[in-house]
Amino acid sequence: MTNSPISRRDALRAAALLGTTTLLGGSEALSAAPQTPLLPVGSTPALSTASIAAIEKAMGKKGTYVAAQATHSTPLPRNDLKVSIKGEPVPIAFGFGGWVAIKHTLDGNSAMLMSDTVLLQEEVNPLISAALAQGLEIGAVHNHFFYEEPRIFYMHIHGMGSPAELAQKFAAALKDSKLLPANQPQPAGAPAAAAGNNATPAAGPPTGKELFNLPALDKITGKQGTVNGPTYKYTVGRDDLQSLMMGTEMTAAIGLNSWAAFAGKQADAHIAGDIAMLEAEVNPVIKALRAHNLEVVAVHNHMLFDEPRMMFLHYYGRGPAAQLATGFRAALDQLGKAKAPGMKGAMKH
Repeated sequence: MTNSPISRRDALRAAALLGTTTLLGGSEALSAAPQTPLLPVGSTPALSTASIAAIEKAMGKKGTYVAAQATHSTPLPRNDLKVSIKGEPVPIAFGFGGWVAIKHTLDGNSAMLMSDTVLLQEEVNPLISAALAQGLEIGAVHNHFFYEEPRIFYMHIHGMGSPAELAQKFAAALKDSKLLPANQPQPAGAPAAAAGNNATPAAGPPTGKELFNLPALDKITGKQGTVNGPTYKYTVGRDDLQSLMMGTEMTAAIGLNSWAAFAGKQADAHIAGDIAMLEAEVNPVIKALRAHNLEVVAVHNHMLFDEPRMMFLHYYGRGPAAQLATGFRAALDQLGKAKAPGMKGAMKH
């Protein structure tokens, strides 16, 4: 076979850029697409200060801008819900918080919105209709858990346009939903101190830092997590590959990640999470999880038109936190073993 200066990954990137152009420009774009310059990894244009301000104004909430991934993300927790698993209450931060993220396409000519929304069964189809009415699209509807009450579903919504336009459309789709930050219950504030009251304030509930042995879990997983209220969570990107969806580089901040959340306490914990996999990695990950007695809850897509095709596996377990972390690490160890199309360092053809 004759070697070509174009790598398989470059071809995938060109195909993704072509897909976006075709959607926007019709048949005329097909002939022009080969002239589209190939852009290097990590070259996504930054969101401007004005764009970030417009996003946060539309959402009515401050978000987080990850400069290294040029992505703005807004958390959408369902603090209006009280969720239990097998009859035991679990915190919303355990896996019942959604998000919406926005970043530019690689060529900077458009932007993508991607979201994961947390919904009761009866909320799914009204939000589908509201999203479609705003010109947004549905990428997936599915479960992330077994045994939860009330029954929870997750819907991925995406769209293309300018950052401000996308945020406005998404907020309009959510206006009658509990997902919109303005429709969420306000967190209970600390009572105002009475004049002359020098009493020591009561200690708050324990956080993940007190409930878990964080150094021990970090050593097992080889990662460092984040405390969120009573939970401890790891989020791990796929830095070994480049995934493109409609001309946009998909990274951890816009949903291409594996994660594990711990709730409970070190000796008696819950774990729930998600593994982001290439198709060839699905069954090795399943075998690793089952070998560590973790339950496979769902295997499905989150995105459409992504190259290479990514699959996502949700899992759940109960037991000592160190044992559960070992299962998560075993699943992570199955990722990146084969040089598949789209992976960094893949063979050139």
